[in-house]
Amino acid sequence: MDTVAARTHRPSLHLELNPITWSRPFAWLRLGAADLRLSLRASIAHGLGMVLLGWLLLGSLGTSPYFIAAAVTGFLLVAPVMSTGLCELSRRLERGERPTFDDSLAPLLRDGTTLVKFGVLLAVIALGWFLVSEALLRPVFSVPSPSLIETLYRGFFEQMTPGEFVAYVAVGGTLALAVFAVSVISIPVILDRHASASQAIGASLEVVRRQPLTMFVWAALIVVLTAIGFATMLIGMAVIIPVLGHATWRAYRDLVRSGVSPISR
Repeated sequence: MDTVAARTHRPSLHLELNPITWSRPFAWLRLGAADLRLSLRASIAHGLGMVLLGWLLLGSLGTSPYFIAAAVTGFLLVAPVMSTGLCELSRRLERGERPTFDDSLAPLLRDGTTLVKFGVLLAVIALGWFLVSEALLRPVFSVPSPSLIETLYRGFFEQMTPGEFVAYVAVGGTLALAVFAVSVISIPVILDRHASASQAIGASLEVVRRQPLTMFVWAALIVVLTAIGFATMLIGMAVIIPVLGHATWRAYRDLVRSGVSPISR
């Protein structure tokens, strides 16, 4: 077993990591789908909430192509913190409960301050991406703005030079990779061990460092599923987001050895 130690003003958080094979992310998805079936109403409610948020972003920014492109990526950047309720549902299912939607909101009271700090970090990254996206894409979209459908499916790539496309993807990919690295198990660690935001981020970074191939497969699956969700104009996200949220908890349970004493508060 490997040990992770994240040091802050609080006592150190020690997590023992299990060795995981590269194919385990597929099992996490299966377990996430099983949790979805067991908490169908509450889970779908979270999924629909994210779909509505996505539609709101895309609809309100529908006349600004560079903002639409940023909104799509920004949506993914803040998604990890939005999985909190789904992780809580899986945590309660694991204990043999039949959780409701109200139960999924309990972390807001129990660990609200830490979740807000973590959410602010992701929001800052997303805001930075909006600004970078506008700077990169404003020269590209100097022509009259296309419709939302044209921007998402036709106009975006056709109006970019190869260099502009590479720059945009490189910046967006780097930010998405950074968010993945700091959030892969952060929410479950906060919920299960009552860790601080910095401790949870430290644990996530250590998981990525020690399990690079497994994390690559997991990140690739997330990218593929979210791409499917966007290809359906976000409708598919109503199911994809709950599955990924539940799978995040199952990944944490697989990666981190159970039975380690939680941090003292």
